[in-house]
Amino acid sequence: MLKNVAVVLMDGGHAFELGVVCEVFGIDRSEQGLPVYDFAVVAVGSSPVRMHNSMTVTTPYGIDRLEEADLIAVPAGCDFPDREYPPELLRALRGVVERGGRVLSVCSGAFVLGAAGLLDGRSCTTHWRHTEGLARRFPLARVEPDVLYVDDDPVITSAGTAAGIDACLHLVRKEQGGAVATGIARRMVVPPHREGGQAQYVDRPLPRGQCDTVGGVLGWMERHLDREVTVEELAARAHMSPRTFARRFQQETGTTPYRWLLGQRVLLARELLEGTDETMDAIASRAGFGSAATLRHHFAQWVGTTPQSYRRTFRDPVPARSA
Repeated sequence: MLKNVAVVLMDGGHAFELGVVCEVFGIDRSEQGLPVYDFAVVAVGSSPVRMHNSMTVTTPYGIDRLEEADLIAVPAGCDFPDREYPPELLRALRGVVERGGRVLSVCSGAFVLGAAGLLDGRSCTTHWRHTEGLARRFPLARVEPDVLYVDDDPVITSAGTAAGIDACLHLVRKEQGGAVATGIARRMVVPPHREGGQAQYVDRPLPRGQCDTVGGVLGWMERHLDREVTVEELAARAHMSPRTFARRFQQETGTTPYRWLLGQRVLLARELLEGTDETMDAIASRAGFGSAATLRHHFAQWVGTTPQSYRRTFRDPVPARSA
């Protein structure tokens, strides 16, 4: 269970990426019934630490604090793609993985994980400006450009700035369920869930009207998850040819219509499993899977466990309701 979180702070660190981790894991939200993490900002080297914007941060925690953590987060920093890192930090990162914990990077923090040897043979990502450099420096890593984050457990890497929020909330949802992740997201006023495979950016500008039309189709799809739809039907709603619609959909969401729809159906199924008494057949029908067997198949592929096991683990602690 995710309880003890430490975020690494080095000279030249970026304040926003540090703040992302502090905001998700470092705030006491117990009055909302949300978990309180044993959280620490850890200075690598002497304190105070000078940030990239000339701000300094003072912390009482040194590198030995990392030995207690079950999650070590590494935010971005100036010149991270090119610099070397203290051997004691790299040992601590390897150590948390060896004892069954996790590491998470935001943006160029992935280079620190790579220097510790934790990206070798694993899928990973970073800010799109640094993906080529990451692949060159760590040729054994499988760098996935353009995605928001990659979960190759126990290593989670995310793209630039706000994608770090997505990765942190993804880990909270994975460990503690959608109700906790949504509660934190609501306090932060951010979307509770964006799929990791979503594109970091649109690779070329889109005409204003057409972007809005595809957005309208997405809204329609969300409202009709229980319906079987084809690309041809969706394209007709967007007033495009199927080929043009599929291309623009990929540009805006980073995935195919079928994959996006499947992800939304799994997300709805998770919410129903956590917060209602609905039977598996009823959930399968409402989420658009048709049968409990199909629900189990896709749920296991996306979440890595069965719907029944997920419900036992993440059932809402308040009395279940029929939605």
